[in-house]
Amino acid sequence: MTKLTRSYVHGASTVPLIGETLGVYFDRAVARWRDELALVVRHQHVRWSYGELARKVDDLAAVRLPSLSAVIRIGADERPGMFRFADIMSAGGERHARRLGELAAALQFDDPINIQFTSGTTGAPKGATLTHHNILNNGFFIGEAQRLSPSDRVAIPVPLYHCFGMVLGNLACVTHGAAMVYPGEGFEPLAVLETVEAEGCTALYGVPTMFIAELSHPEFKRFDLSSLRTGIMAGSPCPIEVMRRCADEMHMSEVTIAYGMTETSPVSFQTSHDDPLERRVGTVGRVHPHVEVKIVNAEGRIVPPGTPGELCTRGYSVMLGYWGDADRTAEAIDRARWMHTGDLATLDADGYCNIVGRLKDMVIRGGENVYPREVEEFLYRHKKIADVQVIGVPDRKYGEELCAWVKLKPGETATAEEIQDFCRGQIAHYKIPRYIRFADAFPMTVTGKVQKFMMRAEMIRELGLAEEKTA
Repeated sequence: MTKLTRSYVHGASTVPLIGETLGVYFDRAVARWRDELALVVRHQHVRWSYGELARKVDDLAAVRLPSLSAVIRIGADERPGMFRFADIMSAGGERHARRLGELAAALQFDDPINIQFTSGTTGAPKGATLTHHNILNNGFFIGEAQRLSPSDRVAIPVPLYHCFGMVLGNLACVTHGAAMVYPGEGFEPLAVLETVEAEGCTALYGVPTMFIAELSHPEFKRFDLSSLRTGIMAGSPCPIEVMRRCADEMHMSEVTIAYGMTETSPVSFQTSHDDPLERRVGTVGRVHPHVEVKIVNAEGRIVPPGTPGELCTRGYSVMLGYWGDADRTAEAIDRARWMHTGDLATLDADGYCNIVGRLKDMVIRGGENVYPREVEEFLYRHKKIADVQVIGVPDRKYGEELCAWVKLKPGETATAEEIQDFCRGQIAHYKIPRYIRFADAFPMTVTGKVQKFMMRAEMIRELGLAEEKTA
C-alpha cells in the first residue's frame, strides 16, 4: 500500500453500493434466509426466523395510524389515549397491504427513511435525516468488517433508537443473515453475560462503559463466553486497556472498533479482523468502503500524516441534513458536501485513524494544547481505576486546568495525591490533572455517552470557578 503524504483517504472498493430501498432488500434477505434464526428477545420470550419476522413486519407496515400524535405502548395494560402494540399489529387489512406494495414500488433509495436524533453530548439533540441508501449500505459494510454470516448471533444491548442498535446492530445482521439477540429492555450487565452464554452469541456490541460494567461485574468469571469471536466497541473513545481485556478475557479475538457519527449513518472508520492487534486496540481502523475522509487545520487545509486536525467525511453516508434546520445543516456540511465532524483526529502514513478528542473538548493550558483522550488513556493503566474522564475547567493563571473524574474498581480506595503521583515523571507536567474528583457514575446520555459539558459545569460550581472573558 502506498504511504500517505497528506491526511486524505478514499475507501476504494470493488464491492458496489446497494441501490435498493430497505423494504426491497429486506424481502430479498428473507427469501434467502427464510428459515434461519433472525430475532431473539430474551425478556419477551421471542424467537423468530426470518420468515416469521417478515410476517410481523408486514403486519405492522400495513397499519395506517390516525396521525403522528398517536402514542403506542408496549404491554397489555389499557391506557387512555394510547394504542397497544399488539393491537396495532393486527389492525392492517388486505387493502392496506396492497397500498403498501404500491408505495414500495414508488420509493427511491435516496428518499429519507429515518430521522435519527444525535445523542446530545454537547447540547440539544438534532434530527439527522438519513436515507435508505445511507443506512442500508453502512449496515452492510459494518457486517463485512466483522465477517458476519447466518451462523452468527449478535448480542445487541445498545438502544434501537440509536444508530448503534439500528444500523450497526439490526442492519448489519439483516444484510448477512445473522441473528439479532436482545438481552433485555435496557442495559444490565448481568443480563448481557447470561444471554451471551445461554444463546452462544458470537458477537457482542457496546459502548466502552458497557464493556467496563461487564468486565467489572462480581459474577463475570462464572460465565462461559468462549462462543464470542467478534463484536464492536463504539459510541465514544475506546480505551486501549479495555479493548485488550475484551480480546483476552471475553474471547473477542476479532473485536473491532468503529468510529462515526449519527450524521454519517454512522460509521466512517472500522478496524478489521485481520488488522494487527496493536492496530485493532490502538486505532479506529481504516476508512470504510466508498467513503472519503480528510483531516484539516483551522484554515481548512489538509494536514500532513500524524498531524491533528478536524476530521471531515464525504460520500454516500452523509445525511441529507438536519430536519427542519437549514442553518445548522449549512454549518455542518459545506458546499463540497464535506461533513465537518468537530472531532480531532490523526491519520498515519498507512491510513489508520486515531481520534484525539473533540474540538470543543481540547484544553488549552498556558498555551499548550492538551487532548483529554491522551490523559485518559494513561490513567486507565492505574490498577485501581475502572473508568476515567478528563475535562478542562477555567483557571485564572493558565486559562484552563485539567480535572479528572475517576471511577474506582469495586472495593478500591485512593486519594487525589496518589493519582497525581502516578502521573509524575510519566507524562508532561502540564498534563497532570490539578483536580481529581472521585465519582460513582458520570453524567450520561440515554445512549451511554458521557456528557462532559455537564461535568464541566458541575466542577465550576463545586470549585467556585469563573469563566474568564476573552477577546
